[in-house]
Amino acid sequence: MKIRVKLHGVFRIGRFKDELRDYPAGTRVADVVRELGFSEHLLGTVIVNEVHVSVEQELHDGDCLMILPLLDGG
Repeated sequence: MKIRVKLHGVFRIGRFKDELRDYPAGTRVADVVRELGFSEHLLGTVIVNEVHVSVEQELHDGDCLMILPLLDGG
């Protein structure tokens, strides 16, 4: 299945901004996060098709997944 993955903030460093990727049926957000090498501790917001979801959300063909890091600052 094809999933559009959009990375934001520091997650883009050395990676991509927006990419159409292939995943097997049954793939969850957590699987994509692990495949990309992100620590779930740095994970801020996860959005699928413009809706905030958990990392346990199962993805479906044609979904758009946005992965944002925790915000830092003060």
